[in-house]
Amino acid sequence: MSLTSRRRLLAALAASAAVPLTGLAAVPARAAALADVPVFPGPGGLPSARSWVSMAPLGAAHFTPVALAAPLTATALSGTPARTEVTSGGRRVALLTQGARTVVLPGPQRTFAENKRPFVDDFQRALPDLALDETDRAYWGTSPGGGKWVTSETFKTDFSVVPGAGIIDLTTTGASRHASLRDDEITDVDVRCTARFDKVPTGQACSLALTFGYVSTQNHYRARLSFLTSGAVEMRLEKEVTNDVASLATAVTLATGVPAGTEWTVRVRREGTRIRAKAWQSASTEPSSWAFDVTDSTSTLIKGRVGVRALANDGCTNLPVRLSVSGLQVDAANWAVLPTVTHGDWVRVLSEPFDGTWTPELERTIRGWAGSTLPDVLAYAAMFLGGAAAVTAGAGPAQGRQVLGEAGYGYLDTHGYRLEGADFHEYMKVGWTFPDGTYKGPSSKQVGNLDCSGYTRMVYGYHLGVPLAADEDTSGTRIPRKSRHIADYAPGVLVDRATGTTPPAAPLLQPGDLVLFNADSSDDGVSPTIDHVGVYLGLDGDGKRRFLSSRKTVNGPTMSDLGGASLLDGSGTYARTLHTVRRI
Repeated sequence: MSLTSRRRLLAALAASAAVPLTGLAAVPARAAALADVPVFPGPGGLPSARSWVSMAPLGAAHFTPVALAAPLTATALSGTPARTEVTSGGRRVALLTQGARTVVLPGPQRTFAENKRPFVDDFQRALPDLALDETDRAYWGTSPGGGKWVTSETFKTDFSVVPGAGIIDLTTTGASRHASLRDDEITDVDVRCTARFDKVPTGQACSLALTFGYVSTQNHYRARLSFLTSGAVEMRLEKEVTNDVASLATAVTLATGVPAGTEWTVRVRREGTRIRAKAWQSASTEPSSWAFDVTDSTSTLIKGRVGVRALANDGCTNLPVRLSVSGLQVDAANWAVLPTVTHGDWVRVLSEPFDGTWTPELERTIRGWAGSTLPDVLAYAAMFLGGAAAVTAGAGPAQGRQVLGEAGYGYLDTHGYRLEGADFHEYMKVGWTFPDGTYKGPSSKQVGNLDCSGYTRMVYGYHLGVPLAADEDTSGTRIPRKSRHIADYAPGVLVDRATGTTPPAAPLLQPGDLVLFNADSSDDGVSPTIDHVGVYLGLDGDGKRRFLSSRKTVNGPTMSDLGGASLLDGSGTYARTLHTVRRI
């Protein structure tokens, strides 16, 4: 059987930097080949594989119980926290931590990857006045799921948002206004925008362009609609490199006598060197054929942003002309370099914390886990990433409710910002009674959403049975609701904590550890405020420590780098603000 893409799922885990695990000899494994996985999801009959886990072929070894020598040997390792290595015939078969329930075991090798989620920005937000928003420069705000908009600083007062539209007011001629999404790593893409001008121009034309492969105002591709003074609309496909504009095909006339206020949709699909583009009046049906289908194999514009460009040509006499963009939609996209992790480590959870004593019962448990491919911590975590299939509960308090499947982060407020507050039971739209008797009701607004701590609680609590607290809990036996309380009181072991500017020690991290950050809040002069939590995955293809968490910008769980790299190495936000590591 060829390498199988597992239903658009993604699980991510890599070897511990200090004590890497090795696969059991009875379980053959090989690194997954990304070429075996569909890499360009989206419309047009192509499969969707926005995130996935790939495993080796299902040979006979997958159906043969792993035989461990008797007896197993348990050896205490030096260092802090106290750990015990379990071996069979000289090979490690488990790694336990005193005071923790998580156990790391070798197993079949997996490759984990995540590609870009589709998203739609319909501008359903109202931004503060520019004078109140200078520090954030959010002249078009943040696109839900697409990152922040970057707009032309020179013409910043020409950009605004009203509920339902991003506005560009063309107040002068001869200078382009650009708005692009801060995601520089897009290569292949299927993107469209919908917009309209409020006037038929006089004197000279105005134009709207959908930009892609955007590196700068002087370096990008664009599918451009020219709105002529006659009411005609022409379409061009162009490339601009260091201010030199080249037409990739002959311009075509799409319509004549078009009145002011007519809404148009422009769509581009780029696959490698092939570029297709078309446009149509939004009130009509999308044409089945492409207006342009060209190949450009010489460009240096290999990757770049997507966005919008507007221009009033020199000689346009009825300014200001207003462009209203009612939507930008990315149906599919590839990143230039996919975040991937390949490993053979699995994370299981004991029914009780390990007290340091090796017992016959523990030995039976470890033997039962040997070579198992039943879902582990990271398999459950994978089931909330982009593209994960929906699964409903067959029994229990959530019977008939979705308990696994692609999750968002939270619903949008009136300014277009995602609100935190989506806990595990709100994702399922069920009420929940916690061990202390506190009842929390369902939420109609947060169905299908998980904030960062809610995501952690869903995986470790709901699915793997670690007790959960309703709110703050200092007992150390239940996972608290908020990340700042998880940092101090989550059940398990405090692995390490930043001291001053010294981050937690890298060699102490193990797969499945909770990583907690002071990412958005400033220090109060005494101690940092923990405001984000994720699950450590391990080393990615570049040898960087990568983690998984639910994020606002991405709108849900991710291991990717949109809106900040999901890395513990380097100079990014999360690398700089890692503060606490806990082991459940």
